[in-house]
Amino acid sequence: MSEYLLGIDNGSTMTKAALYALDGRELAVAARKVATIEPEPGVAERDANRLWDDAADAVAEVLGAAAIEPGDIAGVACSGHGNGLCLIDRNANPVRNNIYATDARAQSYIDRWFSDGTRERTFPKTAQRLWAGQPNALLAWARDHEPESIERAVAFQCVKDFIRSKLTGEIHVERTDMSGCSLINVVTGEYDDELLELFGIADLKHLLPPMLNTHDLAGKVTGEAAARTGLKAGTPVAGGMFDIDACALSSGIVDQRPMSVVAGTWGNNLYIARDPLVDPDLFMTTCYSMPGWYLMLEGSPTSAGNLEWFATEFLAAERDALERQGKSVFAFCSELVDSVTPEETTITFLPFLHGANAGDGVKSCLVGMQGHHRRAHVLRAIFEGIVFGHRTHLERLLNFRPPPEVIRLTGGAARSETWVQIFADCFQIPIEVPRVTEPGTLGAAMAAGIAAGCFASYEEAVTAMTAIARRQEPDPAKRDIYQQKYERYHEIIAALSRLG
Repeated sequence: MSEYLLGIDNGSTMTKAALYALDGRELAVAARKVATIEPEPGVAERDANRLWDDAADAVAEVLGAAAIEPGDIAGVACSGHGNGLCLIDRNANPVRNNIYATDARAQSYIDRWFSDGTRERTFPKTAQRLWAGQPNALLAWARDHEPESIERAVAFQCVKDFIRSKLTGEIHVERTDMSGCSLINVVTGEYDDELLELFGIADLKHLLPPMLNTHDLAGKVTGEAAARTGLKAGTPVAGGMFDIDACALSSGIVDQRPMSVVAGTWGNNLYIARDPLVDPDLFMTTCYSMPGWYLMLEGSPTSAGNLEWFATEFLAAERDALERQGKSVFAFCSELVDSVTPEETTITFLPFLHGANAGDGVKSCLVGMQGHHRRAHVLRAIFEGIVFGHRTHLERLLNFRPPPEVIRLTGGAARSETWVQIFADCFQIPIEVPRVTEPGTLGAAMAAGIAAGCFASYEEAVTAMTAIARRQEPDPAKRDIYQQKYERYHEIIAALSRLG
């Protein structure tokens, strides 16, 4: 009897695979660090063949660790970060390195689309902001600067679509990912010739493959992929999903009542609704994995990646020593933060090391340090500043809906009870932490379960495979101190903005 589901998550920093029982229990997980190629400022690429090798190796490791029969896996699916550009040939082999979503080489196209009115004309259909790492701009750039790549390619894909094609030999894209690429009409969920004309890439329409839903059967594991991964040939493979959808499903988001916050490399803040929100003040509206639902997103790279940088640059010795003891440097950070109160910490941190959500000219900084401050004070400021970045996005979302009764938090920050309490106290909303360590893989596994017939619906899959690990209530006594700190945070941003 097939009783397991496999999810593969192709993230911004890690490629992960995890095996789940049908009740959501995680049996095994494996990960590989993603290497980014940055030969010059503004260029960010990944070796696509290595991405496939990493995914295949992670799957093989999971199967070995779980010690199950590959034939007991009912289905497989992938999730992944959105945007960027993956160009493949008819054998699903890359024709060049994948261009990553932070790449800026196509910025001149974005500048032109803003200045000539293209952005205003396309927005009612795309329902999202434009940036240089989206495939519409990157396709135009490749045609104009690398025509040989366009000539060799038969299709564009997002990264998780590429991994799925390596598993199945079938070439498709998937709707939730495509709805975040400014290449389809988000309201209808379909390709739109007028959009391609407006972006000046109608001549590249042949590179847009057939589009699948998250839970559609996309093909089956080929003999070649089976030999590479250890999976059984013929195992069903689902369409998969955008990683923000995977995180939402792993948090149990199947209606509009709760909101989801993902505090990882990116800070994603979202809710779902039956009607799409098309508003220039919102970062992005996309098609959700559940048919008939849309996902409204506010996000930026202003989240826990800032702490990762600090730990790498300033806590390397402590990290090495702790890892030798089987301990985490991030648990160590939480202990330090817990050793000082919010009232004791007068430092403000702007979490803009990798990008900003308050204007391009504002950079990361620590403001208000004095000689008596210790490492613990700096770390508390970093924890708080990241929460303030999330609150900025949350308040934008609350312009369009009432406050939720609860927020579901996933990502690295959710592992720290100290940090979760700061979220609750700053938001003054209860925070629930789902019982999941790798939400990208769990969301993908649920799609695999639907495609394989294990579940009849997303509601059934979520009920079976998700649970809440803990709930942390806000402390009303902390409302005023965090309100004062949050206001100071924005006063500092405003002052720095005036400086240019």
